[in-house]
Parts: sequence; structure tokens; C-alpha cells
Amino acid sequence: MQNFFSGIYKDKTVLVTGHTGFKGSWLVYWLSQMGAKVVGYSLEAPTKPSHFDLLFGGNSQFSILNSQLVSVIADIRDLEKLNQTLETYKPDIVFHLAAQPLVRLSYENPIETYETNVIGTLKVFEACRKYNVKAIVNITSDKAYENKEWIWGYRENDPMGGYDPYSSSKGCADILASSYRNSYFNTKDYNKTHNTLLATCRAGNVIGGGDWAKDRLITDIMVSVSQRKKVSIRNPKATRPWEHVLEPLSGYLHIGQKLLEEKVEFAEAWNFGPSDEGSITVEEVVKNVKKHWDKIDYEINKEPNQLHEANLLKLDCSKAHILLKWKDVWDSETTFEKTVKWYKAYYEEDKKVLTHSDLESYIADAKAKNIEWAVS
Repeated sequence: MQNFFSGIYKDKTVLVTGHTGFKGSWLVYWLSQMGAKVVGYSLEAPTKPSHFDLLFGGNSQFSILNSQLVSVIADIRDLEKLNQTLETYKPDIVFHLAAQPLVRLSYENPIETYETNVIGTLKVFEACRKYNVKAIVNITSDKAYENKEWIWGYRENDPMGGYDPYSSSKGCADILASSYRNSYFNTKDYNKTHNTLLATCRAGNVIGGGDWAKDRLITDIMVSVSQRKKVSIRNPKATRPWEHVLEPLSGYLHIGQKLLEEKVEFAEAWNFGPSDEGSITVEEVVKNVKKHWDKIDYEINKEPNQLHEANLLKLDCSKAHILLKWKDVWDSETTFEKTVKWYKAYYEEDKKVLTHSDLESYIADAKAKNIEWAVS
């Protein structure tokens, strides 16, 4: 896999914050497969089981990867530890994914949410500035946008906002990145007063095997069926842009490639979401996944006093399609099929992990579609 993204990641030192989380563990695995020297910086894996432990834990079937990964267990709010890590390993690029990622938890613990998602991001940027990191790919969320519940997708120049604490914290982190890009990493001053390029990426509802976080639809469904229980569905009419985790990761990696190649025009904000057919309601998702695992059963939660969550939110990805030549590889049917089969193999085939086969399948399909990162 070392030739993808023009072979840019082979032998590069790559720091991934939040590497023990769901998206972070998939990213670290892909980078490791491409020959990168990966340094992870994160708290312990947030769930048990966890995708990270399945891939990199002591009893992992992929244990050969352990020697290829440096795992620093620490808090991104700890600036001293961040500085020490960057000074020791001198990464070429930083992918910043570490965050408190849950809407409902943000209502329960807003202080930790803002401290992690805003102040933590600030400290990552400060450490990168101090040690002249060449490229930073900062990951926020589609929920960073001021959601007006309109039917068209949000573009990168639409205003940031956020109703709930999580969404608001991501909007703040996005504004912070814009400020640092203007104040310290201005592309007009690149290779004059600084040597850092900073891009921000926003993605929709990301699913795939190995996510065991609380209050996530697919996780709730998979855990419930494994326990032979009905899953309780909130907000059945809410519409989301569902995409497999490998879709935005391919976008992040492609942006990272452009920054490492010193292409200053890519040091901006980018959306990575599915095509319009990927935006479907929660209830439609449940009916779709049930086709791939007939044991799934559900009921609608009619509790009237539920916390506010957006009903309609999607991204306009025209910028990535045109300028980056990025596009999603799997349609919604394939996305749900791959996701369900991953969990079904885990629960019914003695904890079998399909991560590698999913990655190989995704890359093969990207090649067949002549997507730039897979064929360049």
C-alpha cells in the first residue's frame, strides 16, 4: 500500500492525536500499512472493546504492527507533554483528531467538552508552532456549521455555530484554526516567517466497524443485536449524511499529501461527505442494516423530553470534488453492508476483525473509479 497518495507517507513521521479512538485507530492502521512511522498521542482507548486494542493490543491478530507504532498515553490539554512528544519524535505532519466527540455527553459535561475540543486544539497548535511542524490537518465536524436545517449542503465559507455544547465547541475549534492560519501560518508568509501549512477538515456521520462509543446509532444497533435486545431509536426522521470511516480518512490523507508537497492553496477548510443519496433518515438506516443481519430488532423511543439534536444536516463537497479530485467510493448500500458485516463477523465468528479486508476492498474500488489518490 506504500504507493498510494504518491507514496508521500512512506518513512514519514506522522503524529496522530486521538489515535485510540474510532477514526484515529482506522487512520493509524492505514498509515502503518503505507510505511509511515506513526506516533499516537491520546488518552487510553475510550471503550471496551475498542477497535484500537483489537488492532494494536497485546493479543491482537495484527500484533506485528505494535513495533511500528509509538503510543503516547496523555491528555492534549497537557502542553508540557505535547511539547516533549513533538521535541522527541519531530513529526513531519500532525493529524489532530483528539476530541470529546459525543453530543449527548457534551450536555452532561460541557466544561470538559470545551476544554478538550477548544483549549486542547489550541495547545496542539502551539506545540506545532513551537517545533515548526510542516503540516497540520485539523479535524472538526460537520456540526461546526451554524445549522439552519436547510435542504442544501453547507459550504466551507458558511458561518460556524453550534446549538449544543459539542457542536459549538467544534465551531470554536474551527474558528481557532482559521485564526491561527491567518495569524501564524499565513500562506502569504510561507517559507518566509514560518514553514507550516494548516488545513481543517469536516466530515458527516461516520460509521464503520469498531465503533463502540455511547449514543451512536450503528453502535447501539450492533450491541443490542449481540445481546438479543431491541434497540431504542431516537429521532427516527432525523436525516444525516452517512459515510464509511474510510471516506473522510482518504480525504484527510489526500489533504495531508498536498500540504507535505508544499501546495499552499490546499491550506484551507475542506468538507468530506457522501453524495446526496447517502443522506437518509435514521429509521431508513435501521431498515437498511436489518437487511444484512436479520436478527436486528428495534422500537421507536417516544420520550417527549429528549435533548436537542439536529434533524437535517449535510455538506456540500463540491470544493473537494473539483479542486482535490476527491470523491466518495462506496454508496450507502455498500457502506451499511460493510459496517454490518464487520460487527457480525466480530460477534458471530469469535471476534474476527475485518479491518484489513475492508481497507483492501475500499482501495480496490477507489482504483476502479480512478480516484486520484489511489492511482497517482
